Amino acid sequence: MTAGVLRIAMVAGEASGDLLASQLIEALQARLPNAVFYGVGGPKMLGRGFDAWHPLEKLAVRGYVEVLRHYREIAGIRADLKRRLLADPPDVFIGVDAPDFNLGLEKTLKQRGIATIHYVSPSIWAWRGGRIHKIGAAVARVLALFPFEPEIYQKQGIPVSYVGHPLADMLPVEDGRESARTLLGLPLLAAVFALLPGSRQSELQYMADTFIETALRIHAEIPDALFLVPLATRETRLLFEAALHRCQAQERPIRLLFGHAHQAMMAADVVLVASGTATLEAALLKRPMVIAYKMAPLSWWLMQRIGGYLPYCGLPNVLAGRFIVPEFIQDDATPDNLAQALLNLYADKTVCDGLKAQFRALHLQLRQNAAEKAALAVIGCLPPLLSKHAAAS
Repeated sequence: MTAGVLRIAMVAGEASGDLLASQLIEALQARLPNAVFYGVGGPKMLGRGFDAWHPLEKLAVRGYVEVLRHYREIAGIRADLKRRLLADPPDVFIGVDAPDFNLGLEKTLKQRGIATIHYVSPSIWAWRGGRIHKIGAAVARVLALFPFEPEIYQKQGIPVSYVGHPLADMLPVEDGRESARTLLGLPLLAAVFALLPGSRQSELQYMADTFIETALRIHAEIPDALFLVPLATRETRLLFEAALHRCQAQERPIRLLFGHAHQAMMAADVVLVASGTATLEAALLKRPMVIAYKMAPLSWWLMQRIGGYLPYCGLPNVLAGRFIVPEFIQDDATPDNLAQALLNLYADKTVCDGLKAQFRALHLQLRQNAAEKAALAVIGCLPPLLSKHAAAS
């Protein structure tokens, strides 16, 4: 250990975790100027000076079957991290989401006396409750993004801090539809649909064709409709372009964007979105949406066997405690079903206005200056002398 240097190890496993972690790093750097950060991270974390021992993309795999295909590589990364972190322990370890990867690593580190924090509560409210005991054995504190989560942990005696959601701090409360359309060069009165088929290559493999076929059905009903498809990486863009060829949709008004997901959603009248963090982004941007998700058939079968507590998976529905936006999962996620649901929303201004009002209220509830609260919670988990130094700075 270098004298005077505070070492913070972190592991983020996907793009949303990269964003959360980069904001937390920035907030911690303001209070801990001598801190260094290392582990597994993405480009936003690297932009804050993070030392990535392994790239985030190696862990960005979803679904049981998909994980099995990459198991050897993922297990190798975890073994390498465990070896290096135990040989030269950090002052604190922060697992950012990715519970399937992080919780096992955190348990080992905690047993060796390393302070472990898990940023983003795993979905204990959706799956079998026994998972909470695994979390309690792995972490010194959970940083929860949603207001209903702390009570669940408090009942089990697990330290928890509600920090709010960083996306609610980042995204504007007011509707930015017109400015987004101007930025993207879109007619203000056009019918615009945003299609977000996922940020992972595995998601594109299962959903790209369905999303394109859905757009073709809408285009048949609204010939002047425009479709925006923001894609996160070169690899996902290539996969989507290949799907356009398969569906013979190259000549249709489907515009691919490199990034600009928020602008695409803001510009849209209605959004078709793969289940995940993007559903919350759409809600915070006050956009009516339809949620769809597909995965490998075996992964879906295993999920059905495990079972869960909730009948919905989209975050807007979870946070509302009821279905407020349509969800179509696996076999129900057909182009016909999705197109009809999107057209119904587009045509019903009353329903859309009601959704926007609910999304605004949600936005204000989640807007808690999350990165600052998370940073203070992390500092509270540091050894006493380090925590005192941080408070003084």
